Amino acid sequence: NACVPIMAESNCTQTTEFSLTGFTEDPVTQVTLFLMFLLTYLVTILGNLGIIVLIRASTQLHSPMYYFLGNLAFVDLCSSTAITPKMLVDFISEKKDIAYAGCMAQVFIFDLFGMTECFLLAMMAYDRYVAICHPLVYPLVMSPKCCFQLVTGSYLVGLTNGMGQTISMSNLSFCGSSVIDLFFCDISPLISLSTSDTTLSDIVLRTSASLFGMSSSLVVLVSYVAIISAILSISSDKGKHKAFSTCASHLTTVSIFYGTSLFMYLKPSSDSSREADKWAAVLYTVVTPMLNPLIYSLRNKEVKEALRRLTETK
Repeated sequence: NACVPIMAESNCTQTTEFSLTGFTEDPVTQVTLFLMFLLTYLVTILGNLGIIVLIRASTQLHSPMYYFLGNLAFVDLCSSTAITPKMLVDFISEKKDIAYAGCMAQVFIFDLFGMTECFLLAMMAYDRYVAICHPLVYPLVMSPKCCFQLVTGSYLVGLTNGMGQTISMSNLSFCGSSVIDLFFCDISPLISLSTSDTTLSDIVLRTSASLFGMSSSLVVLVSYVAIISAILSISSDKGKHKAFSTCASHLTTVSIFYGTSLFMYLKPSSDSSREADKWAAVLYTVVTPMLNPLIYSLRNKEVKEALRRLTETK
């Protein structure tokens, strides 16, 4: 790898590019994975773009729940595009290198949209809580202005997280190995590669994951405890089913996203779990953005009805 001096008073030379190990060196397996992830990415693009277009085109979907869902689809598009195209190129190329600047850009974009998604999912849980537990004041509480502020706040938290993580990364020196044992530039493996003091970066990573991740998780948890209590108090089975069906899609998405994310960033590091880490990372970087539009479109009657009306008018 090409290296350049960064400090005259030091013997350290800063790595200008990193090598990504990916998943395997076997050519047949690489082609298989390339085709599988290419199909996944195409479904992700079409599904999320489809959700955004459908929500904009259908007046019956102009409600807070679908306003949040449209932003979630946009965030999934961005976070997936920051990771998957580079991964696909690496499957069919001999050199799996990424420039230092490109690596930092990947860290920033992924951390920005990853944390934004955490808070959008939390806001969607809060929306369902108000709708089910306080239906009479729902139009007042979830006004267009309030929804805009909640979404804007989610993006600002994501931006703060992305900037904080990237700045802490940019202060690290990488003078030894430049091999990242993953398919994209993530913070944890980068910290482990650094030859400088990583205390601050570790603190920023753990604090961000704990403060932002756990606070958004707490909003989801408290909201669903209140929702489940409210649903159980409904006397009719039909009423219970209807109330629960409005939350099922969101709850499925939340379980996959939060489960894998918290597993990745809050667990103790271990060399023996590298392969498990990679596939857990695949789940929340590649699979979840694809599943979100499918979960919401296949399980949601309003979305299916809006799609039917849109296709009939055309």
